[in-house]
Amino acid sequence: MSIDDAIQDIQSKISAASAGAQMKVVKMSDEEGRITVLAPAADMQKIKDATFQPAMDFLTKEGFDIQVFVYDKDAPPLSG
Repeated sequence: MSIDDAIQDIQSKISAASAGAQMKVVKMSDEEGRITVLAPAADMQKIKDATFQPAMDFLTKEGFDIQVFVYDKDAPPLSG
């Protein structure tokens, strides 16, 4: 299995939890990736629940660190 396979697996879990989720993937290395998810507020916890254990399993069993960051797609952007 590669990091790309692991990321695709997590992405499928996100899509299953929230049909309206938008994802941006950044592969930092052959062992580390980040998925930024914009989703409806009602789906945020479902996504977190669906991805937490699989992400931990990839870390402990495969050595892949896949971070999933979930944000409310309807929240106003932070001004700074």
